[in-house]
Amino acid sequence: MATDFLVAYATKHGTTGEVAEAVAEELTGLGLDVELRELRKVRDLAGYGAVVIGAPLYAGRWQKDARRFLKRHRKALAEHPVAVFALGPLKLTEEDVAGSRKQLDRALALAPDLRPATVEVFGGAIDPAKLRFPFSKMEATDARDWDAIRAWARSLPAELGGPLGQRDGDRPGVAVSDN
Repeated sequence: MATDFLVAYATKHGTTGEVAEAVAEELTGLGLDVELRELRKVRDLAGYGAVVIGAPLYAGRWQKDARRFLKRHRKALAEHPVAVFALGPLKLTEEDVAGSRKQLDRALALAPDLRPATVEVFGGAIDPAKLRFPFSKMEATDARDWDAIRAWARSLPAELGGPLGQRDGDRPGVAVSDN
């Protein structure tokens, strides 16, 4: 049996992983079969109906595991409905969000066959206790809009081609794999 959604993410300090978990929870709540995995642990896209890719933006670039994932799976991604999200700006001003979106668009342009059905930029978060100097001296901030994140996740089945995986009475859970 195919898994409706793969929610695959890269995270360095856990922030993007928390967003990916929220996306997977929302999809599961819709009755979909969801697998949550780190991008670097995904070997094959066979058996997934749709793919959600999430990673943070650092210093103007999408996290390296996300860039590698796009390169490694470019042919398979072209055959799947795909949604993409990035965490970036530490403030949700129009200018900051637009700047992060340009950074993400540059990364996605490196995979010209990829045609995501939806692309979203969410606010990022900084926990200085998890960072090395000089970043450990930054002010703690969390610009993630959890309502927007969850609403976007709930929109994914329609954005990616209909009610993927809706089965009468079948309400599977989120499978977390570390293969």
